[in-house]
Formats: sequence, structure tokens, C-alpha cells
Amino acid sequence: MTQMRVSEAAALLGVSSDTVRRAIDGGRLTSHRDDAGRTVVEGSEVAALAQEQAHPPEVGVVGTSSARNQLRGIVTRIVSDTVMSQVDIQAGPFRLVSLLSTEAVEEMGLEVGSVAIATVKATNVGLGVPA
Repeated sequence: MTQMRVSEAAALLGVSSDTVRRAIDGGRLTSHRDDAGRTVVEGSEVAALAQEQAHPPEVGVVGTSSARNQLRGIVTRIVSDTVMSQVDIQAGPFRLVSLLSTEAVEEMGLEVGSVAIATVKATNVGLGVPA
């Protein structure tokens, strides 16, 4: 399972670290200590919380756009067959869906709770993983 520090979960959710700690204290996220003694949470729980809190804004006037549009988010769902996979990402209030080969999903080690970067251009959403 993918684990992340409180600060990374906060960045992905678009909230403060204190808000994530309150979610832990309130039982909305489960935490434990890693080998270094840091508080970590399960990526799959952060993904579920991101979906729960997502409130997409109204679509307004669209300005100039290009392939430089990159959104960092968390994988919330993967549906795969032997050839293709559908990967859903929650990036703040935005839900993005990418269709890519199952081989690519496996090579990148994507799973629910993984951090991914979606690159958006026209009708394509490409995925990468942070270094």
C-alpha cells in the first residue's frame, strides 16, 4: 500500500497539515508511524477523502491552454483488463480519467493512493509519477 506523510496528503487535498491532523483525530483518516517515527497515512484513504471533498467549480470562460497544463493528484480508481486500463485521478476539485495501456500502469507502479501527475492537452491525459 502507498503511504504518505501528513504534509504530502495535505498538499494533495489542498488543505493544511493541521486539517489532515484533525481528520486523523476525527477518525476520517487512519495514521501510524513509519520507521523514522513520522506520522503517515494510507494513500487509498487520502484518495477516498479527496473524492468526498471534491466540489468541482462551475465551468467559466476558458482561456489559453497548452500541453504544459499539469495537475498533481492522487489515483482514486484503476480498472484494467489485459491490454488497457482506466485510471481515475482526483486533483483538488478536478476528477481526471486517463486511458492507457495496462503495461504502462504496471511499469509506473500505479495503484489506488499513488501520486500521479496528469498532463492535459486536447482530449488526452498523460500520466507520470513524481521522481
